[in-house]
Amino acid sequence: MSLLVVGLSHRSAPVSVLERASLPAGAQAELLRDTLAAEPAVEAAVLATCNRIELYADVDKFHAGVAELSTLLARHSGVGLDELTPYLYVHYEDRAVHHLFSVACGLDSMVVGEGQILGQIKDALALGQELHTAGRLLNDLFQQALRVGKRAHSETGIDRAGQSLVTFGLEQLAEGRDPGVWAKGKRALVIGAGSMSSLAAATLARTGVAEIVVANRTRARADRLVEILNQAGGTGVSAHAVEMAAVSDELTRADVVVSCTGATGLVLSAEAVAGALGLDFAPHEAPAVPVAAPPADLDQHAAWVENGSATATAQAQAVRRVTVPAQSTGPVRLALLDLAMPRDIDGDAARLDGVCLVDIESLAEASADAPMAADVDQVRTIVADEVAAFGAAQRAAHITPTVVALRTMAAGVVAGEIARLDGRLPDLDEKQRAEISQTVRRVVDKLLHAPTVRVKQLASEPGGAGYADALRELFDLDPQTVAAVSRADLNDPNRGRS
Repeated sequence: MSLLVVGLSHRSAPVSVLERASLPAGAQAELLRDTLAAEPAVEAAVLATCNRIELYADVDKFHAGVAELSTLLARHSGVGLDELTPYLYVHYEDRAVHHLFSVACGLDSMVVGEGQILGQIKDALALGQELHTAGRLLNDLFQQALRVGKRAHSETGIDRAGQSLVTFGLEQLAEGRDPGVWAKGKRALVIGAGSMSSLAAATLARTGVAEIVVANRTRARADRLVEILNQAGGTGVSAHAVEMAAVSDELTRADVVVSCTGATGLVLSAEAVAGALGLDFAPHEAPAVPVAAPPADLDQHAAWVENGSATATAQAQAVRRVTVPAQSTGPVRLALLDLAMPRDIDGDAARLDGVCLVDIESLAEASADAPMAADVDQVRTIVADEVAAFGAAQRAAHITPTVVALRTMAAGVVAGEIARLDGRLPDLDEKQRAEISQTVRRVVDKLLHAPTVRVKQLASEPGGAGYADALRELFDLDPQTVAAVSRADLNDPNRGRS
């Protein structure tokens, strides 16, 4: 196994960089195709969410793989390599497995324990399968990550420790009050009709808002979401859809706005928010923040990786300090929840009187001190156990084609000897011939049983990769036969389907 992941997330990069580096669906597909066309990679998958972009690959060379994957991320994200490099992190082999399993459990999310990441991992696997860029390793890895995430949510209290971004965002808007009491009777505007916006609308309905208006670029999707909301029993919410052109008018009547679209620019400007509230708006200029120079070469980059992403994190915190305007004071007239990446709502709207804005950055900061230590420790134990089990299974699987090839060779020897016996003893009846054949096969099976079982056990341990080579050498197995078994296993249409 030569698993490599290169990526950036809210933990390593400021929102300003994440916004520019976001990958729409089409760009993800092109990135995967180009990764497979690159020399070091034979498999690839991309996990792109609102707060992370990670490229996973099975590579045959570490340094060449890091350089190629970093270059590809820069090229397809539109952020120059020199600017992107300080914010990239790299994980290899078991560390890469540990990272993905932690992500799947919600340990690496802005709101620790949120479960939506499981759906995003499933989508990443489905795209790799659709484009045939995910082979045996990544199929196994992502399938196991989904199982580990589900196990963490079912066996621990991580769900209680960390809510979804939507729920946590509404709690921040409520400013310590019961969200149900805070939302009761309010009129909500939801901009977007994708998975996150749908979750937001459903959460608002359960929380107790009186009315939900859905605006989306594609009216049919907005209508479908409204239909689902109106069919949901017990919420008592009234929902209807509008065109995106009507957002300005709806903004004047809304108490709460939740926005999560795939737009590359702002959906709500500070001027638009000010206009809806009848306020004047003066643009805010933030001072420039110097950005540290990236590592000059690959060796320095590797050293940066080993030392962690402290530099990038410090830069991200510095950017937050100077670019996020202070919230306005006084009673809140309009509550804004921006769950998009890149952001949908101009951060300067937070400076307007009567406006409360909660976005991805403020959610990350607010969730940092949430009390969840015991649940997190329990999930970390699960992750560590699953990483060890996955590594053992992969090492054992590596020797399986060799064992199958050995048994195939032995079966051929038995068949040859039985045929030779038929020529020398043609008068044997069918019962005698069957008894002799069964005896010979039984002897061969008993001779091979102990060494094949033992070699699988040894191969599953760290450093056990060499046992497959030893077995091939000792029994003079044809490498082409072993490769044919591997290809047959890889091409199994039922393997690794999500």
